[in-house]
Amino acid sequence: MSETVFSLSQPEREKTLLPELAELTAHHRANSEGYDRILSSLGIPRDVRFDTIADLPWLPVRMFKTHDLRSVPSDEVFKTLTSSGTTGAGASRIYLDKAAAAAQTKQLGATLQTVLGGERLPMLMVDTVGIIKNRRSFSARGAGVLGMANFGRKHVYVLDENDKPDVEAVKGFLAKHGDQPFLIFGFTFMVWQYLYEVARDNGLDLSNGILIHSGGWKKLIDRAVDNTEFRRRFKEDTGLHQIYNYYGMIEQIGTVFLEGPSGNSLYCPDFADVVIRDPQTWEEQPVGKPGVIEVVSTLPRSYPGHVLLTEDLGVYNGIDDGDWPGKHFSVLGRLPKAEARGCSDTFSGGQAA
Repeated sequence: MSETVFSLSQPEREKTLLPELAELTAHHRANSEGYDRILSSLGIPRDVRFDTIADLPWLPVRMFKTHDLRSVPSDEVFKTLTSSGTTGAGASRIYLDKAAAAAQTKQLGATLQTVLGGERLPMLMVDTVGIIKNRRSFSARGAGVLGMANFGRKHVYVLDENDKPDVEAVKGFLAKHGDQPFLIFGFTFMVWQYLYEVARDNGLDLSNGILIHSGGWKKLIDRAVDNTEFRRRFKEDTGLHQIYNYYGMIEQIGTVFLEGPSGNSLYCPDFADVVIRDPQTWEEQPVGKPGVIEVVSTLPRSYPGHVLLTEDLGVYNGIDDGDWPGKHFSVLGRLPKAEARGCSDTFSGGQAA
């Protein structure tokens, strides 16, 4: 494994990933009847050639809420993941066989090693232990917590079983492990509400921590906390300065777009890419122009989730000019509901390919 999975320039990424993604598209057509039907209804021939990653046909993520899409026989399904289903259209169902489950764990590990190093660190989980009780079928939050737990050891949960901060547990953890690097994981609003406020109010020193967090900023808007403010306040009030946000979703489990060391931009690991599309024409947007985020990954082999149109707005901040090579981007928030439906309606009206 290379030292980092953030090594490919954009031209190298196109050259490396395009043939793999074209092969994956053919693989899913051959093994998923539903996927083949969708592509056929869009008039995409089986022997089509793709010239760029942006030419690949995408599925709207909400298809996984309404359709059972898998590319492995049902008796080979090793794990079924479900999304939180907050949009009212039910939950996504993602089917993994053993090979897919192993690949996503391995590549998530390779991505996070870039900022964590090779050792498993003592870990503070900004959640409650109750979230991971059912191992067979997980919520998105449970899957996130369990997936991240693999990268730490000596786990301590910040919340007790009643979802109240366990200040003594956090103090005990820091007394034991606080003088050396340790890992912190949680969803953004919980990290702010529980870890930041508890650490600030109790004068706790988090300066050796490495925080990995995700989940968006929506719930923090009323507290006037954005990414810059989040980083500034943590650093000033608790000493925590190694902070990495990431963007990922259960429909592309194992693929995370990680914030670079200088903050405010997300990067694609070498097995993934991102396309920002104009919501009217579906053409790729230039740097600086917002559009709908499409996420691309070579990991999904047990279900056709390799090219997905999300319901999020984003913008390229630059290409091959940031902390790491490749495109780097920001997530601007969710699409308005009507526009999100428009994305899935392109399936009845045809898709610009």
